[in-house]
Amino acid sequence: MSRTPPSPTALRVAELPQNAQTPFSVRPDADALREIALELGLTSVRKLSFQGTLTALGRTDWQLDARLGATVIQPCVVSLEPVMTRIDTDITRLFVKDYVEPDEPEAEMPEDDRSEPLAAWIDPVIVMIEALALEVPEYPRANGAELGELVYTKPGDAPMTDADARPFAGLADLRQALKDDKD
Repeated sequence: MSRTPPSPTALRVAELPQNAQTPFSVRPDADALREIALELGLTSVRKLSFQGTLTALGRTDWQLDARLGATVIQPCVVSLEPVMTRIDTDITRLFVKDYVEPDEPEAEMPEDDRSEPLAAWIDPVIVMIEALALEVPEYPRANGAELGELVYTKPGDAPMTDADARPFAGLADLRQALKDDKD
């Protein structure tokens, strides 16, 4: 087993203390923020911090508890205007020695999706980037951005809108017509 870390931020599990927490704090520099933004398909990452501890769970497993803080900018899915999002969340990962990867082609996801296989190294930066990718909004919208409605039809035909396609769209009109008939 190599004693050379795979990255400058990786922590070798064999060297972590079993009876005390190991604190870590990650604040990427401007170049690293640009690389992370590029990797995650973001316009930019303005601030990013990841602070926490690694704690032994028994003799072989480890728990990472951290606070992720980030400010990201990404394009609005409607208008392409820049949308700034602030992310502040707690992250927990369990690194389990006896982790069993499902071998079925289709497997049900467990309730607790925080577990990962334990390797020789634990890298807080990798966990930080993965957690950020999971927390970034998939479909960011600028304030007031709305999708318009395009209606296409043959000349002379009445256009069908999204509201017309709803299965219960005409019930309100039918109810009103029935009330009018009774009066």
